[in-house]
Amino acid sequence: MSPEQVTLRTLTSSDAPALVDLETRNRDLLLIGAPARSEDWFTEAGQRTAIAHALAAREAGRSLPLGIWLEEQGEVCLVGRLTLSGITRGAFESASLGYWVDHLVTGRGIATHAVRAAIAVAFGALRLHRLQAEVQVGNDISVHLLQRCGFFEYGLAPSYLRLGGDWADCRLFQLVDARWRPTEHAPEVAGAEQTV
Repeated sequence: MSPEQVTLRTLTSSDAPALVDLETRNRDLLLIGAPARSEDWFTEAGQRTAIAHALAAREAGRSLPLGIWLEEQGEVCLVGRLTLSGITRGAFESASLGYWVDHLVTGRGIATHAVRAAIAVAFGALRLHRLQAEVQVGNDISVHLLQRCGFFEYGLAPSYLRLGGDWADCRLFQLVDARWRPTEHAPEVAGAEQTV
């Protein structure tokens, strides 16, 4: 897998049909590793509503909702989601990284390429100092992916995230940009929407 085959792009309402397919195909997987979803989530109308909320958070500078796209044999398909959420400026200059990839393409390095691209956006265009990621205890694949990308574990948070309807213990990871220097104005999140 080459990095050129994997791109991140801000999700738009036109992505709703592809998101419905992706979410439906991975529904069983996401039952245990994602927040509980209503039936509406698995409809185009539900995805358009979710995208509208995500884009409003992006415009407010709080989130960057991205699709993970894979190009193979001349075809580009949506194969996952990656979000930089909880973007906080000021003394924190940080965001939380969340991601998942279609079970049909796991094990091919796609998530690793996507996370590395997100790190480049976070520390480049967004000028953040720190990224954090929370990993459900037992998700060793994500632990190894984050470690490959330079994250280090700094703690354990009991009952940290509500996943699949239950409170889950999570391992906490972070990556700090040691080269970070303050600028006069924080960059706009909406300015980071280019394909990376």
